[in-house]
Amino acid sequence: MLQHLAGRVWLYPHDPDPDAIRPSVAVIADDRGSVLVDAGNSPEHAQAIRTAIAAAGLPAPRWLVYTHHHWDHTWGASAWDDVTVIAHESAVPILTAEARRPWSHQYLHDEVEANPKLGPSFRARALAVPDWTGFRIVLPDETFDDTLTLPTGVVLRHVGGNHAPDSVIAVADGVALLGDAFYPPPYHLRTPDDTIDYAMVKQLLSEHHDWYVDAHSAPRTRSAALAGS
Repeated sequence: MLQHLAGRVWLYPHDPDPDAIRPSVAVIADDRGSVLVDAGNSPEHAQAIRTAIAAAGLPAPRWLVYTHHHWDHTWGASAWDDVTVIAHESAVPILTAEARRPWSHQYLHDEVEANPKLGPSFRARALAVPDWTGFRIVLPDETFDDTLTLPTGVVLRHVGGNHAPDSVIAVADGVALLGDAFYPPPYHLRTPDDTIDYAMVKQLLSEHHDWYVDAHSAPRTRSAALAGS
């Protein structure tokens, strides 16, 4: 079920079960066509979000923004029809390589056997996609370098960071949708010295948005984010 956050911004909440790796997805509603921020972690997840958008009476998405290339933010894209997929330009070669991999339960199993650190992510992928028939990774239709303002006034900005080089944030109606931008690297690439990107957090807080939404936590007001809660 979608939750209204502020202005035109609605949120399909994240799954609090960390093993599910099912992030929140935002809908920025507009009569010119809604902007979807992230695709969901699977076609099934995307279909649930699509149903919730229709139930809320919101305009269908016209644009789909990838906050970054990781599977839990992009694997639902094949379930979204008639949208323009937008990402940072550096996501293209990464997603192109990902699209060439022979995704299946056997492939996931074999990869974890070779590198056990992939276990949490690849087990979640297996749960998210029980049937690989028709599954595909969708490459962006449009890319940008620094910033891009969509026709509905939604501003996209590349921030990069240690979690993913292509990390993008989306800003609309006082809400900053952050994806995983300030997170440390993914588990299989993380070292004991890796932490959240405090410099990025400080910069984002200095921009005085009303709401800060990362993909795997509940939304925070600026005052709550400053208090660290």
